Amino acid sequence: MNKLGIFMNFWEKNWDADHEKYIRKASKIGFDVLEFQAQPLLEMSDEKIRSLKAIADEVGIELTYSLGLDRNYDVSSLDENVRKGGVEYLQNIIRKMHVGGGTLLSGVSYAGWGTPDNFKGDKRPYWEQSIKSMKEIIKVAEECGVTYCVEAVNRFETCLINTAKEALAYSNEIDSPNIGVLLDTYHMNIEENNIGDAIRLVGDKLTSFHTGENNRTAPGRGHLDWDEIFGALSEIGYKNRIVCEPFVMEGGEVGRDIHVYRDLIDNPTEERIDEEAAYLLEFERNMLKKWNMA
Repeated sequence: MNKLGIFMNFWEKNWDADHEKYIRKASKIGFDVLEFQAQPLLEMSDEKIRSLKAIADEVGIELTYSLGLDRNYDVSSLDENVRKGGVEYLQNIIRKMHVGGGTLLSGVSYAGWGTPDNFKGDKRPYWEQSIKSMKEIIKVAEECGVTYCVEAVNRFETCLINTAKEALAYSNEIDSPNIGVLLDTYHMNIEENNIGDAIRLVGDKLTSFHTGENNRTAPGRGHLDWDEIFGALSEIGYKNRIVCEPFVMEGGEVGRDIHVYRDLIDNPTEERIDEEAAYLLEFERNMLKKWNMA
């Protein structure tokens, strides 16, 4: 069965939190993977990172990482000083991941979050800068055994890679065994003509997969066609991680950055979110069984 995971900020309104707490919580609920933002690794000692890895191993949780790249480190920037600083920043994150045995980094990690200032609609100059940067970054990923997934996200979060076709073209241009594609059902619902076709297009280059409803609640709570989604994953023989990335609470850094301006579940206490996490895990397990992926 594919490993099933959850993003830590389902529970937290700020990007950094008590990682040990959520490692243990994810394991108790029954997940295989806990994903969280990679940036806090830079503030951790190597000893702290190794201790979190030991705890995760103890309770049977794999740790994966994602990020929305701060525009101060925009590796697609036309300003060479910013671009070079971003390359070093991401290389350092990969090295910190390696300390704790991390092998997967994804997200908007190929450009700064949002649209560049003075962007006039031609993405090619930014694409070329990002490709140049990634060819430097991927060398460190190869040395550290990290798979670097480029995630296609919607037009309101980047102008660079919005579709499966663009993510695939980008990864092909880098041409490394350590580059891959991450697709996310929430973003595909906005950008793709057909979600199943997008999954089939990427095929064996799909190295990680995020789930979330049309409004970023848990799978099964909205209007997405999960039979189409899991049917396509089954068709391409997808065996990698499936990590759910719901954002359901207003407020804090997360609510501000993800643009959640109202609570998307009633009374989102920690206990209530625990229940919703258990629900979505069972939903996804049932879909895997239904489509012969278990």
